[in-house]
Amino acid sequence: MIRLAAFDLDGTVMGPDRRITPRVREAIAAAQARGAIVTLATGRMFSSMLPYALDLSLDAPLLACQGGWIQWTHADEPLLRIPLPVEIARDVIALAEQQNWHAVLYADGEIFLRELREVPSFYEALLGLDNALVPDWEQVLKCHVPDKVLFVAEADEIPAMGELLRATFAGRAQVFRSHDRFIEVVPLGVDKGTGLAWLAQHLGIPREQVMAVGDHENDIPMIQWAGVGVAMGNATAHLQSAADWIAPPLEEDGVAAALERFVL
Repeated sequence: MIRLAAFDLDGTVMGPDRRITPRVREAIAAAQARGAIVTLATGRMFSSMLPYALDLSLDAPLLACQGGWIQWTHADEPLLRIPLPVEIARDVIALAEQQNWHAVLYADGEIFLRELREVPSFYEALLGLDNALVPDWEQVLKCHVPDKVLFVAEADEIPAMGELLRATFAGRAQVFRSHDRFIEVVPLGVDKGTGLAWLAQHLGIPREQVMAVGDHENDIPMIQWAGVGVAMGNATAHLQSAADWIAPPLEEDGVAAALERFVL
């Protein structure tokens, strides 16, 4: 019996249009009515994912910032927050400046950028919330506690960026590709798998009664940790190879299919 089901948000529960289909809504509601706890696990900050959780009537701790920030939908403070050490954030941003990469800093529930290189709707759709343009990274780091640094690039540039980031920050931070055009630096030891494990223990739910569903490489840790790991039909090949079951793609309501098969 699945008692806790964790879903990635973008590319899993909803697509680029941010629409959640009636079938998915009905399956989530039915799962909760049956007593299962349904949550979201995403790279978004808590305040960015909360509106979607409330729209789905979720009453559960949400996993934000790749699992480094866990907070109940109704709470003002997180249950768990693992920040990115400021000296590492400073070094990551320095590398970005050197390489002319487009950096986005997540800190204290806000998003900071030095410039916009995409149309505003791009940031709104994929990062959520209004962003703050700042003239100086150091002023932000002096006043805010960083959570992660995200880079936006063309899809074919991401692999080389990942190689350089992993080589530079090995043993100091973790690096995940979370979208075709995103790669992120998060605190060492933070990923959706460790976050989901922490939450399950906090709720007193054994691993065997946990299901996780996702579509991208940053979802692999939680897919591998959960008792039932599900890859969306639109997931990367690497994620699908790690899954126990492959659901239909987003366009065919894969989230609903997973709930119908393993919970309902």
